[in-house]
Amino acid sequence: MSFPLLTVTAAVPAVGAVLTAAVPAARRTAAKWLALLFSLATLALAVLVAVRFEPGGARYQLTESHAWIPDFGVRYELGVDGIGVALIALTALLIPFVIAAGWNDADTSPSSSSRGGPKETASYRWRPTQGFFALILMVEAMVIISFEATDVFLFYIFFEAMLIPMYFLIGGFGDRAHAGSDENAAAQRSYAAVKFLLYNLAGGLIMLAAVIGLYVVAGNFSLQEITAARAAGTLDMATNTERLLFLGFFFAFAVKAPLWPLHTWLPNAMGESTAPVAVLITAVVDKVGTFAMLRFCLGLFPDASKWATPVILVLALISIVYGALLAVGQRDIKRLVAYASISHFGFIILGIFAMTSQGQSGATLYMVNHGLSTAALMLVAGFLISRRGSRLIADYGGVQKVAPVLAGTFLIGGLATLSLPGLAPFVSEFLVLVGTYARYPVVGIIATFGIVLAALYTLVLYQRTMTGPVKEEVRAMPDLHLREMLVVAPLIALLIGLGVYPKVLTDIVNPAVEHTMSDVKRTDPKPEVAVEAVPAKNGEAAK
Repeated sequence: MSFPLLTVTAAVPAVGAVLTAAVPAARRTAAKWLALLFSLATLALAVLVAVRFEPGGARYQLTESHAWIPDFGVRYELGVDGIGVALIALTALLIPFVIAAGWNDADTSPSSSSRGGPKETASYRWRPTQGFFALILMVEAMVIISFEATDVFLFYIFFEAMLIPMYFLIGGFGDRAHAGSDENAAAQRSYAAVKFLLYNLAGGLIMLAAVIGLYVVAGNFSLQEITAARAAGTLDMATNTERLLFLGFFFAFAVKAPLWPLHTWLPNAMGESTAPVAVLITAVVDKVGTFAMLRFCLGLFPDASKWATPVILVLALISIVYGALLAVGQRDIKRLVAYASISHFGFIILGIFAMTSQGQSGATLYMVNHGLSTAALMLVAGFLISRRGSRLIADYGGVQKVAPVLAGTFLIGGLATLSLPGLAPFVSEFLVLVGTYARYPVVGIIATFGIVLAALYTLVLYQRTMTGPVKEEVRAMPDLHLREMLVVAPLIALLIGLGVYPKVLTDIVNPAVEHTMSDVKRTDPKPEVAVEAVPAKNGEAAK
C-alpha cells in the first residue's frame, strides 16, 4: 500500500494539537514551540504534496480509499486536484505565521504591557496558552482534510467540526483592545462567537438534509463515482431534485464564504478576535466555502449551477459593492478589513460562476492571494493595535514617523488589498474581471467599481493612521520587533513574487479548472473581433 501522504498531512497538526494541549500549564513557552514545530512539519508535508502532484496527470491524485461505514455507502476517500493542492499549501503556509504572530496573545503574564500592549486584567487570567495553540492546530487539521475529502459525507463532518475550535478561539481568546469595560468586551466576544456558530450551524443543517437527499438519489457519497455517473448518463437526477440539492449545498457554502446577505457574522467575528484568529477565519476557514462551490456545487449539480448563475452573480455584485462601501465608512481597523474581505469574496464567487476558464482560474488564484494579502494587512494591523491598545482609526496619526517599518509593511499589505499591479492579487482580480466580461459584460463592468472603492478605503485608512501630525499617544510607539518582521517579511515576498510570476500557481490550477468546465459543459466564449481581409499582392494568396 502506498504511503498515505494526504492522511499524514492532516493528521500531523491534529497530533500536534493533542500534544500541545497536554503540555503542563507552567510550560507555556514549550507549548508555543511545540505548536510551531508541528505547523512547520505540516508545511513540509504540504510542500511534498505539491511536489508529488502532477498537473498534467489524473484529476484526483494521491488518492486514498477505505471502507468506513459500508452499510451507508460512506468511505474514507481522499484525493487532491490542483485547486486543493494550492489551498492546502496556503493553509499550511499561513499557520506558522498565525502562531508566531499570536505568540503572546494567550499569555497570562501582565508583563505584556511592557511590550506596548494593554495591561492584563482579571478577565484574561484564565486563558490557557496551551489551549489557544492547540485549537489553531486543530482548525488547520480540519481545514486540510476538507480540501482533501472526495467523499461528501466525510467532507461534511469536518466542514462542520471546524466550527467548534473556531467558536472557542473567538469567544475565549478575543481581542484585548476593546473600547468598553471588561464585562462589555466579554459580552461582545460571546455575541460574536455565538453568532458565528449559529449562522454556520444553520447552513450546515440545511446542507445535511441535502447530503441525505444526495445519498437517496445516488446511492453513495463518492464525489468521483457520482460525477462519473452523471457524465456517463447513468445517474438520472430530476431537474427539481437537483436544484433543491444544489440550494442546500450552496446555502451552507455561501454562509461560510461569506456571501451577502449571509455575511453579517464576519465583521463581528473578526472584530472581536485577536488578529491571528481573524486571519485564521478569513484567510483559511472561509476558503473552504468557495473551494466547496467549485468542487461540490459545480461538480455534483452542473445543470442547477447554470440555472442559479444569474441570481448568484447579482449576489456577488452586491457583495463586492456593498462590502467595499461599508469598508469606506468604518472607524474600526479590523472591521474595515472584514468588510473588505466580504467584497473580495464577492469577486471570488463572481469568477466561479462566470463559468469561464479565466474566471475560475482567477477565482482560485484569488483564494490564495487574498489569503496572503489579508494575512499581511491584518497581522500588521494587529501589531499596530497591540501597541496603542485601540482599534479605532481616529486614535492614530503620524505612525510612519515613529515606526517606519511598521508603516511600510502596512502600506504594502494595503496596496495588495487594492490589487495594485505588480502584487499577487492584481493577477487574480484581472483574470476574474476578464473572465466575467467575456460572458457577462455588464456584470464585469459593474464589478470594476469594487476596485475604485478598494483604492478609496485602503488609501484613506493609510492616510488617517500613518500620515499627518504624530499623535501624543503614538509618539513612543516602537517599530516592529524581530519576531514581527519575520512574520511579515515572507508574506510580502510572496505577494511580490506571485505578482511578478504567477505561472507557478496557474500551471497547477488550470488543469483542475478545465475539469470543472467540463463538468458543467461550458466552453469559453469566442471573442467577437471583426477581421478584415488583407488584399493580395503580386499574385500572393489573400490573407
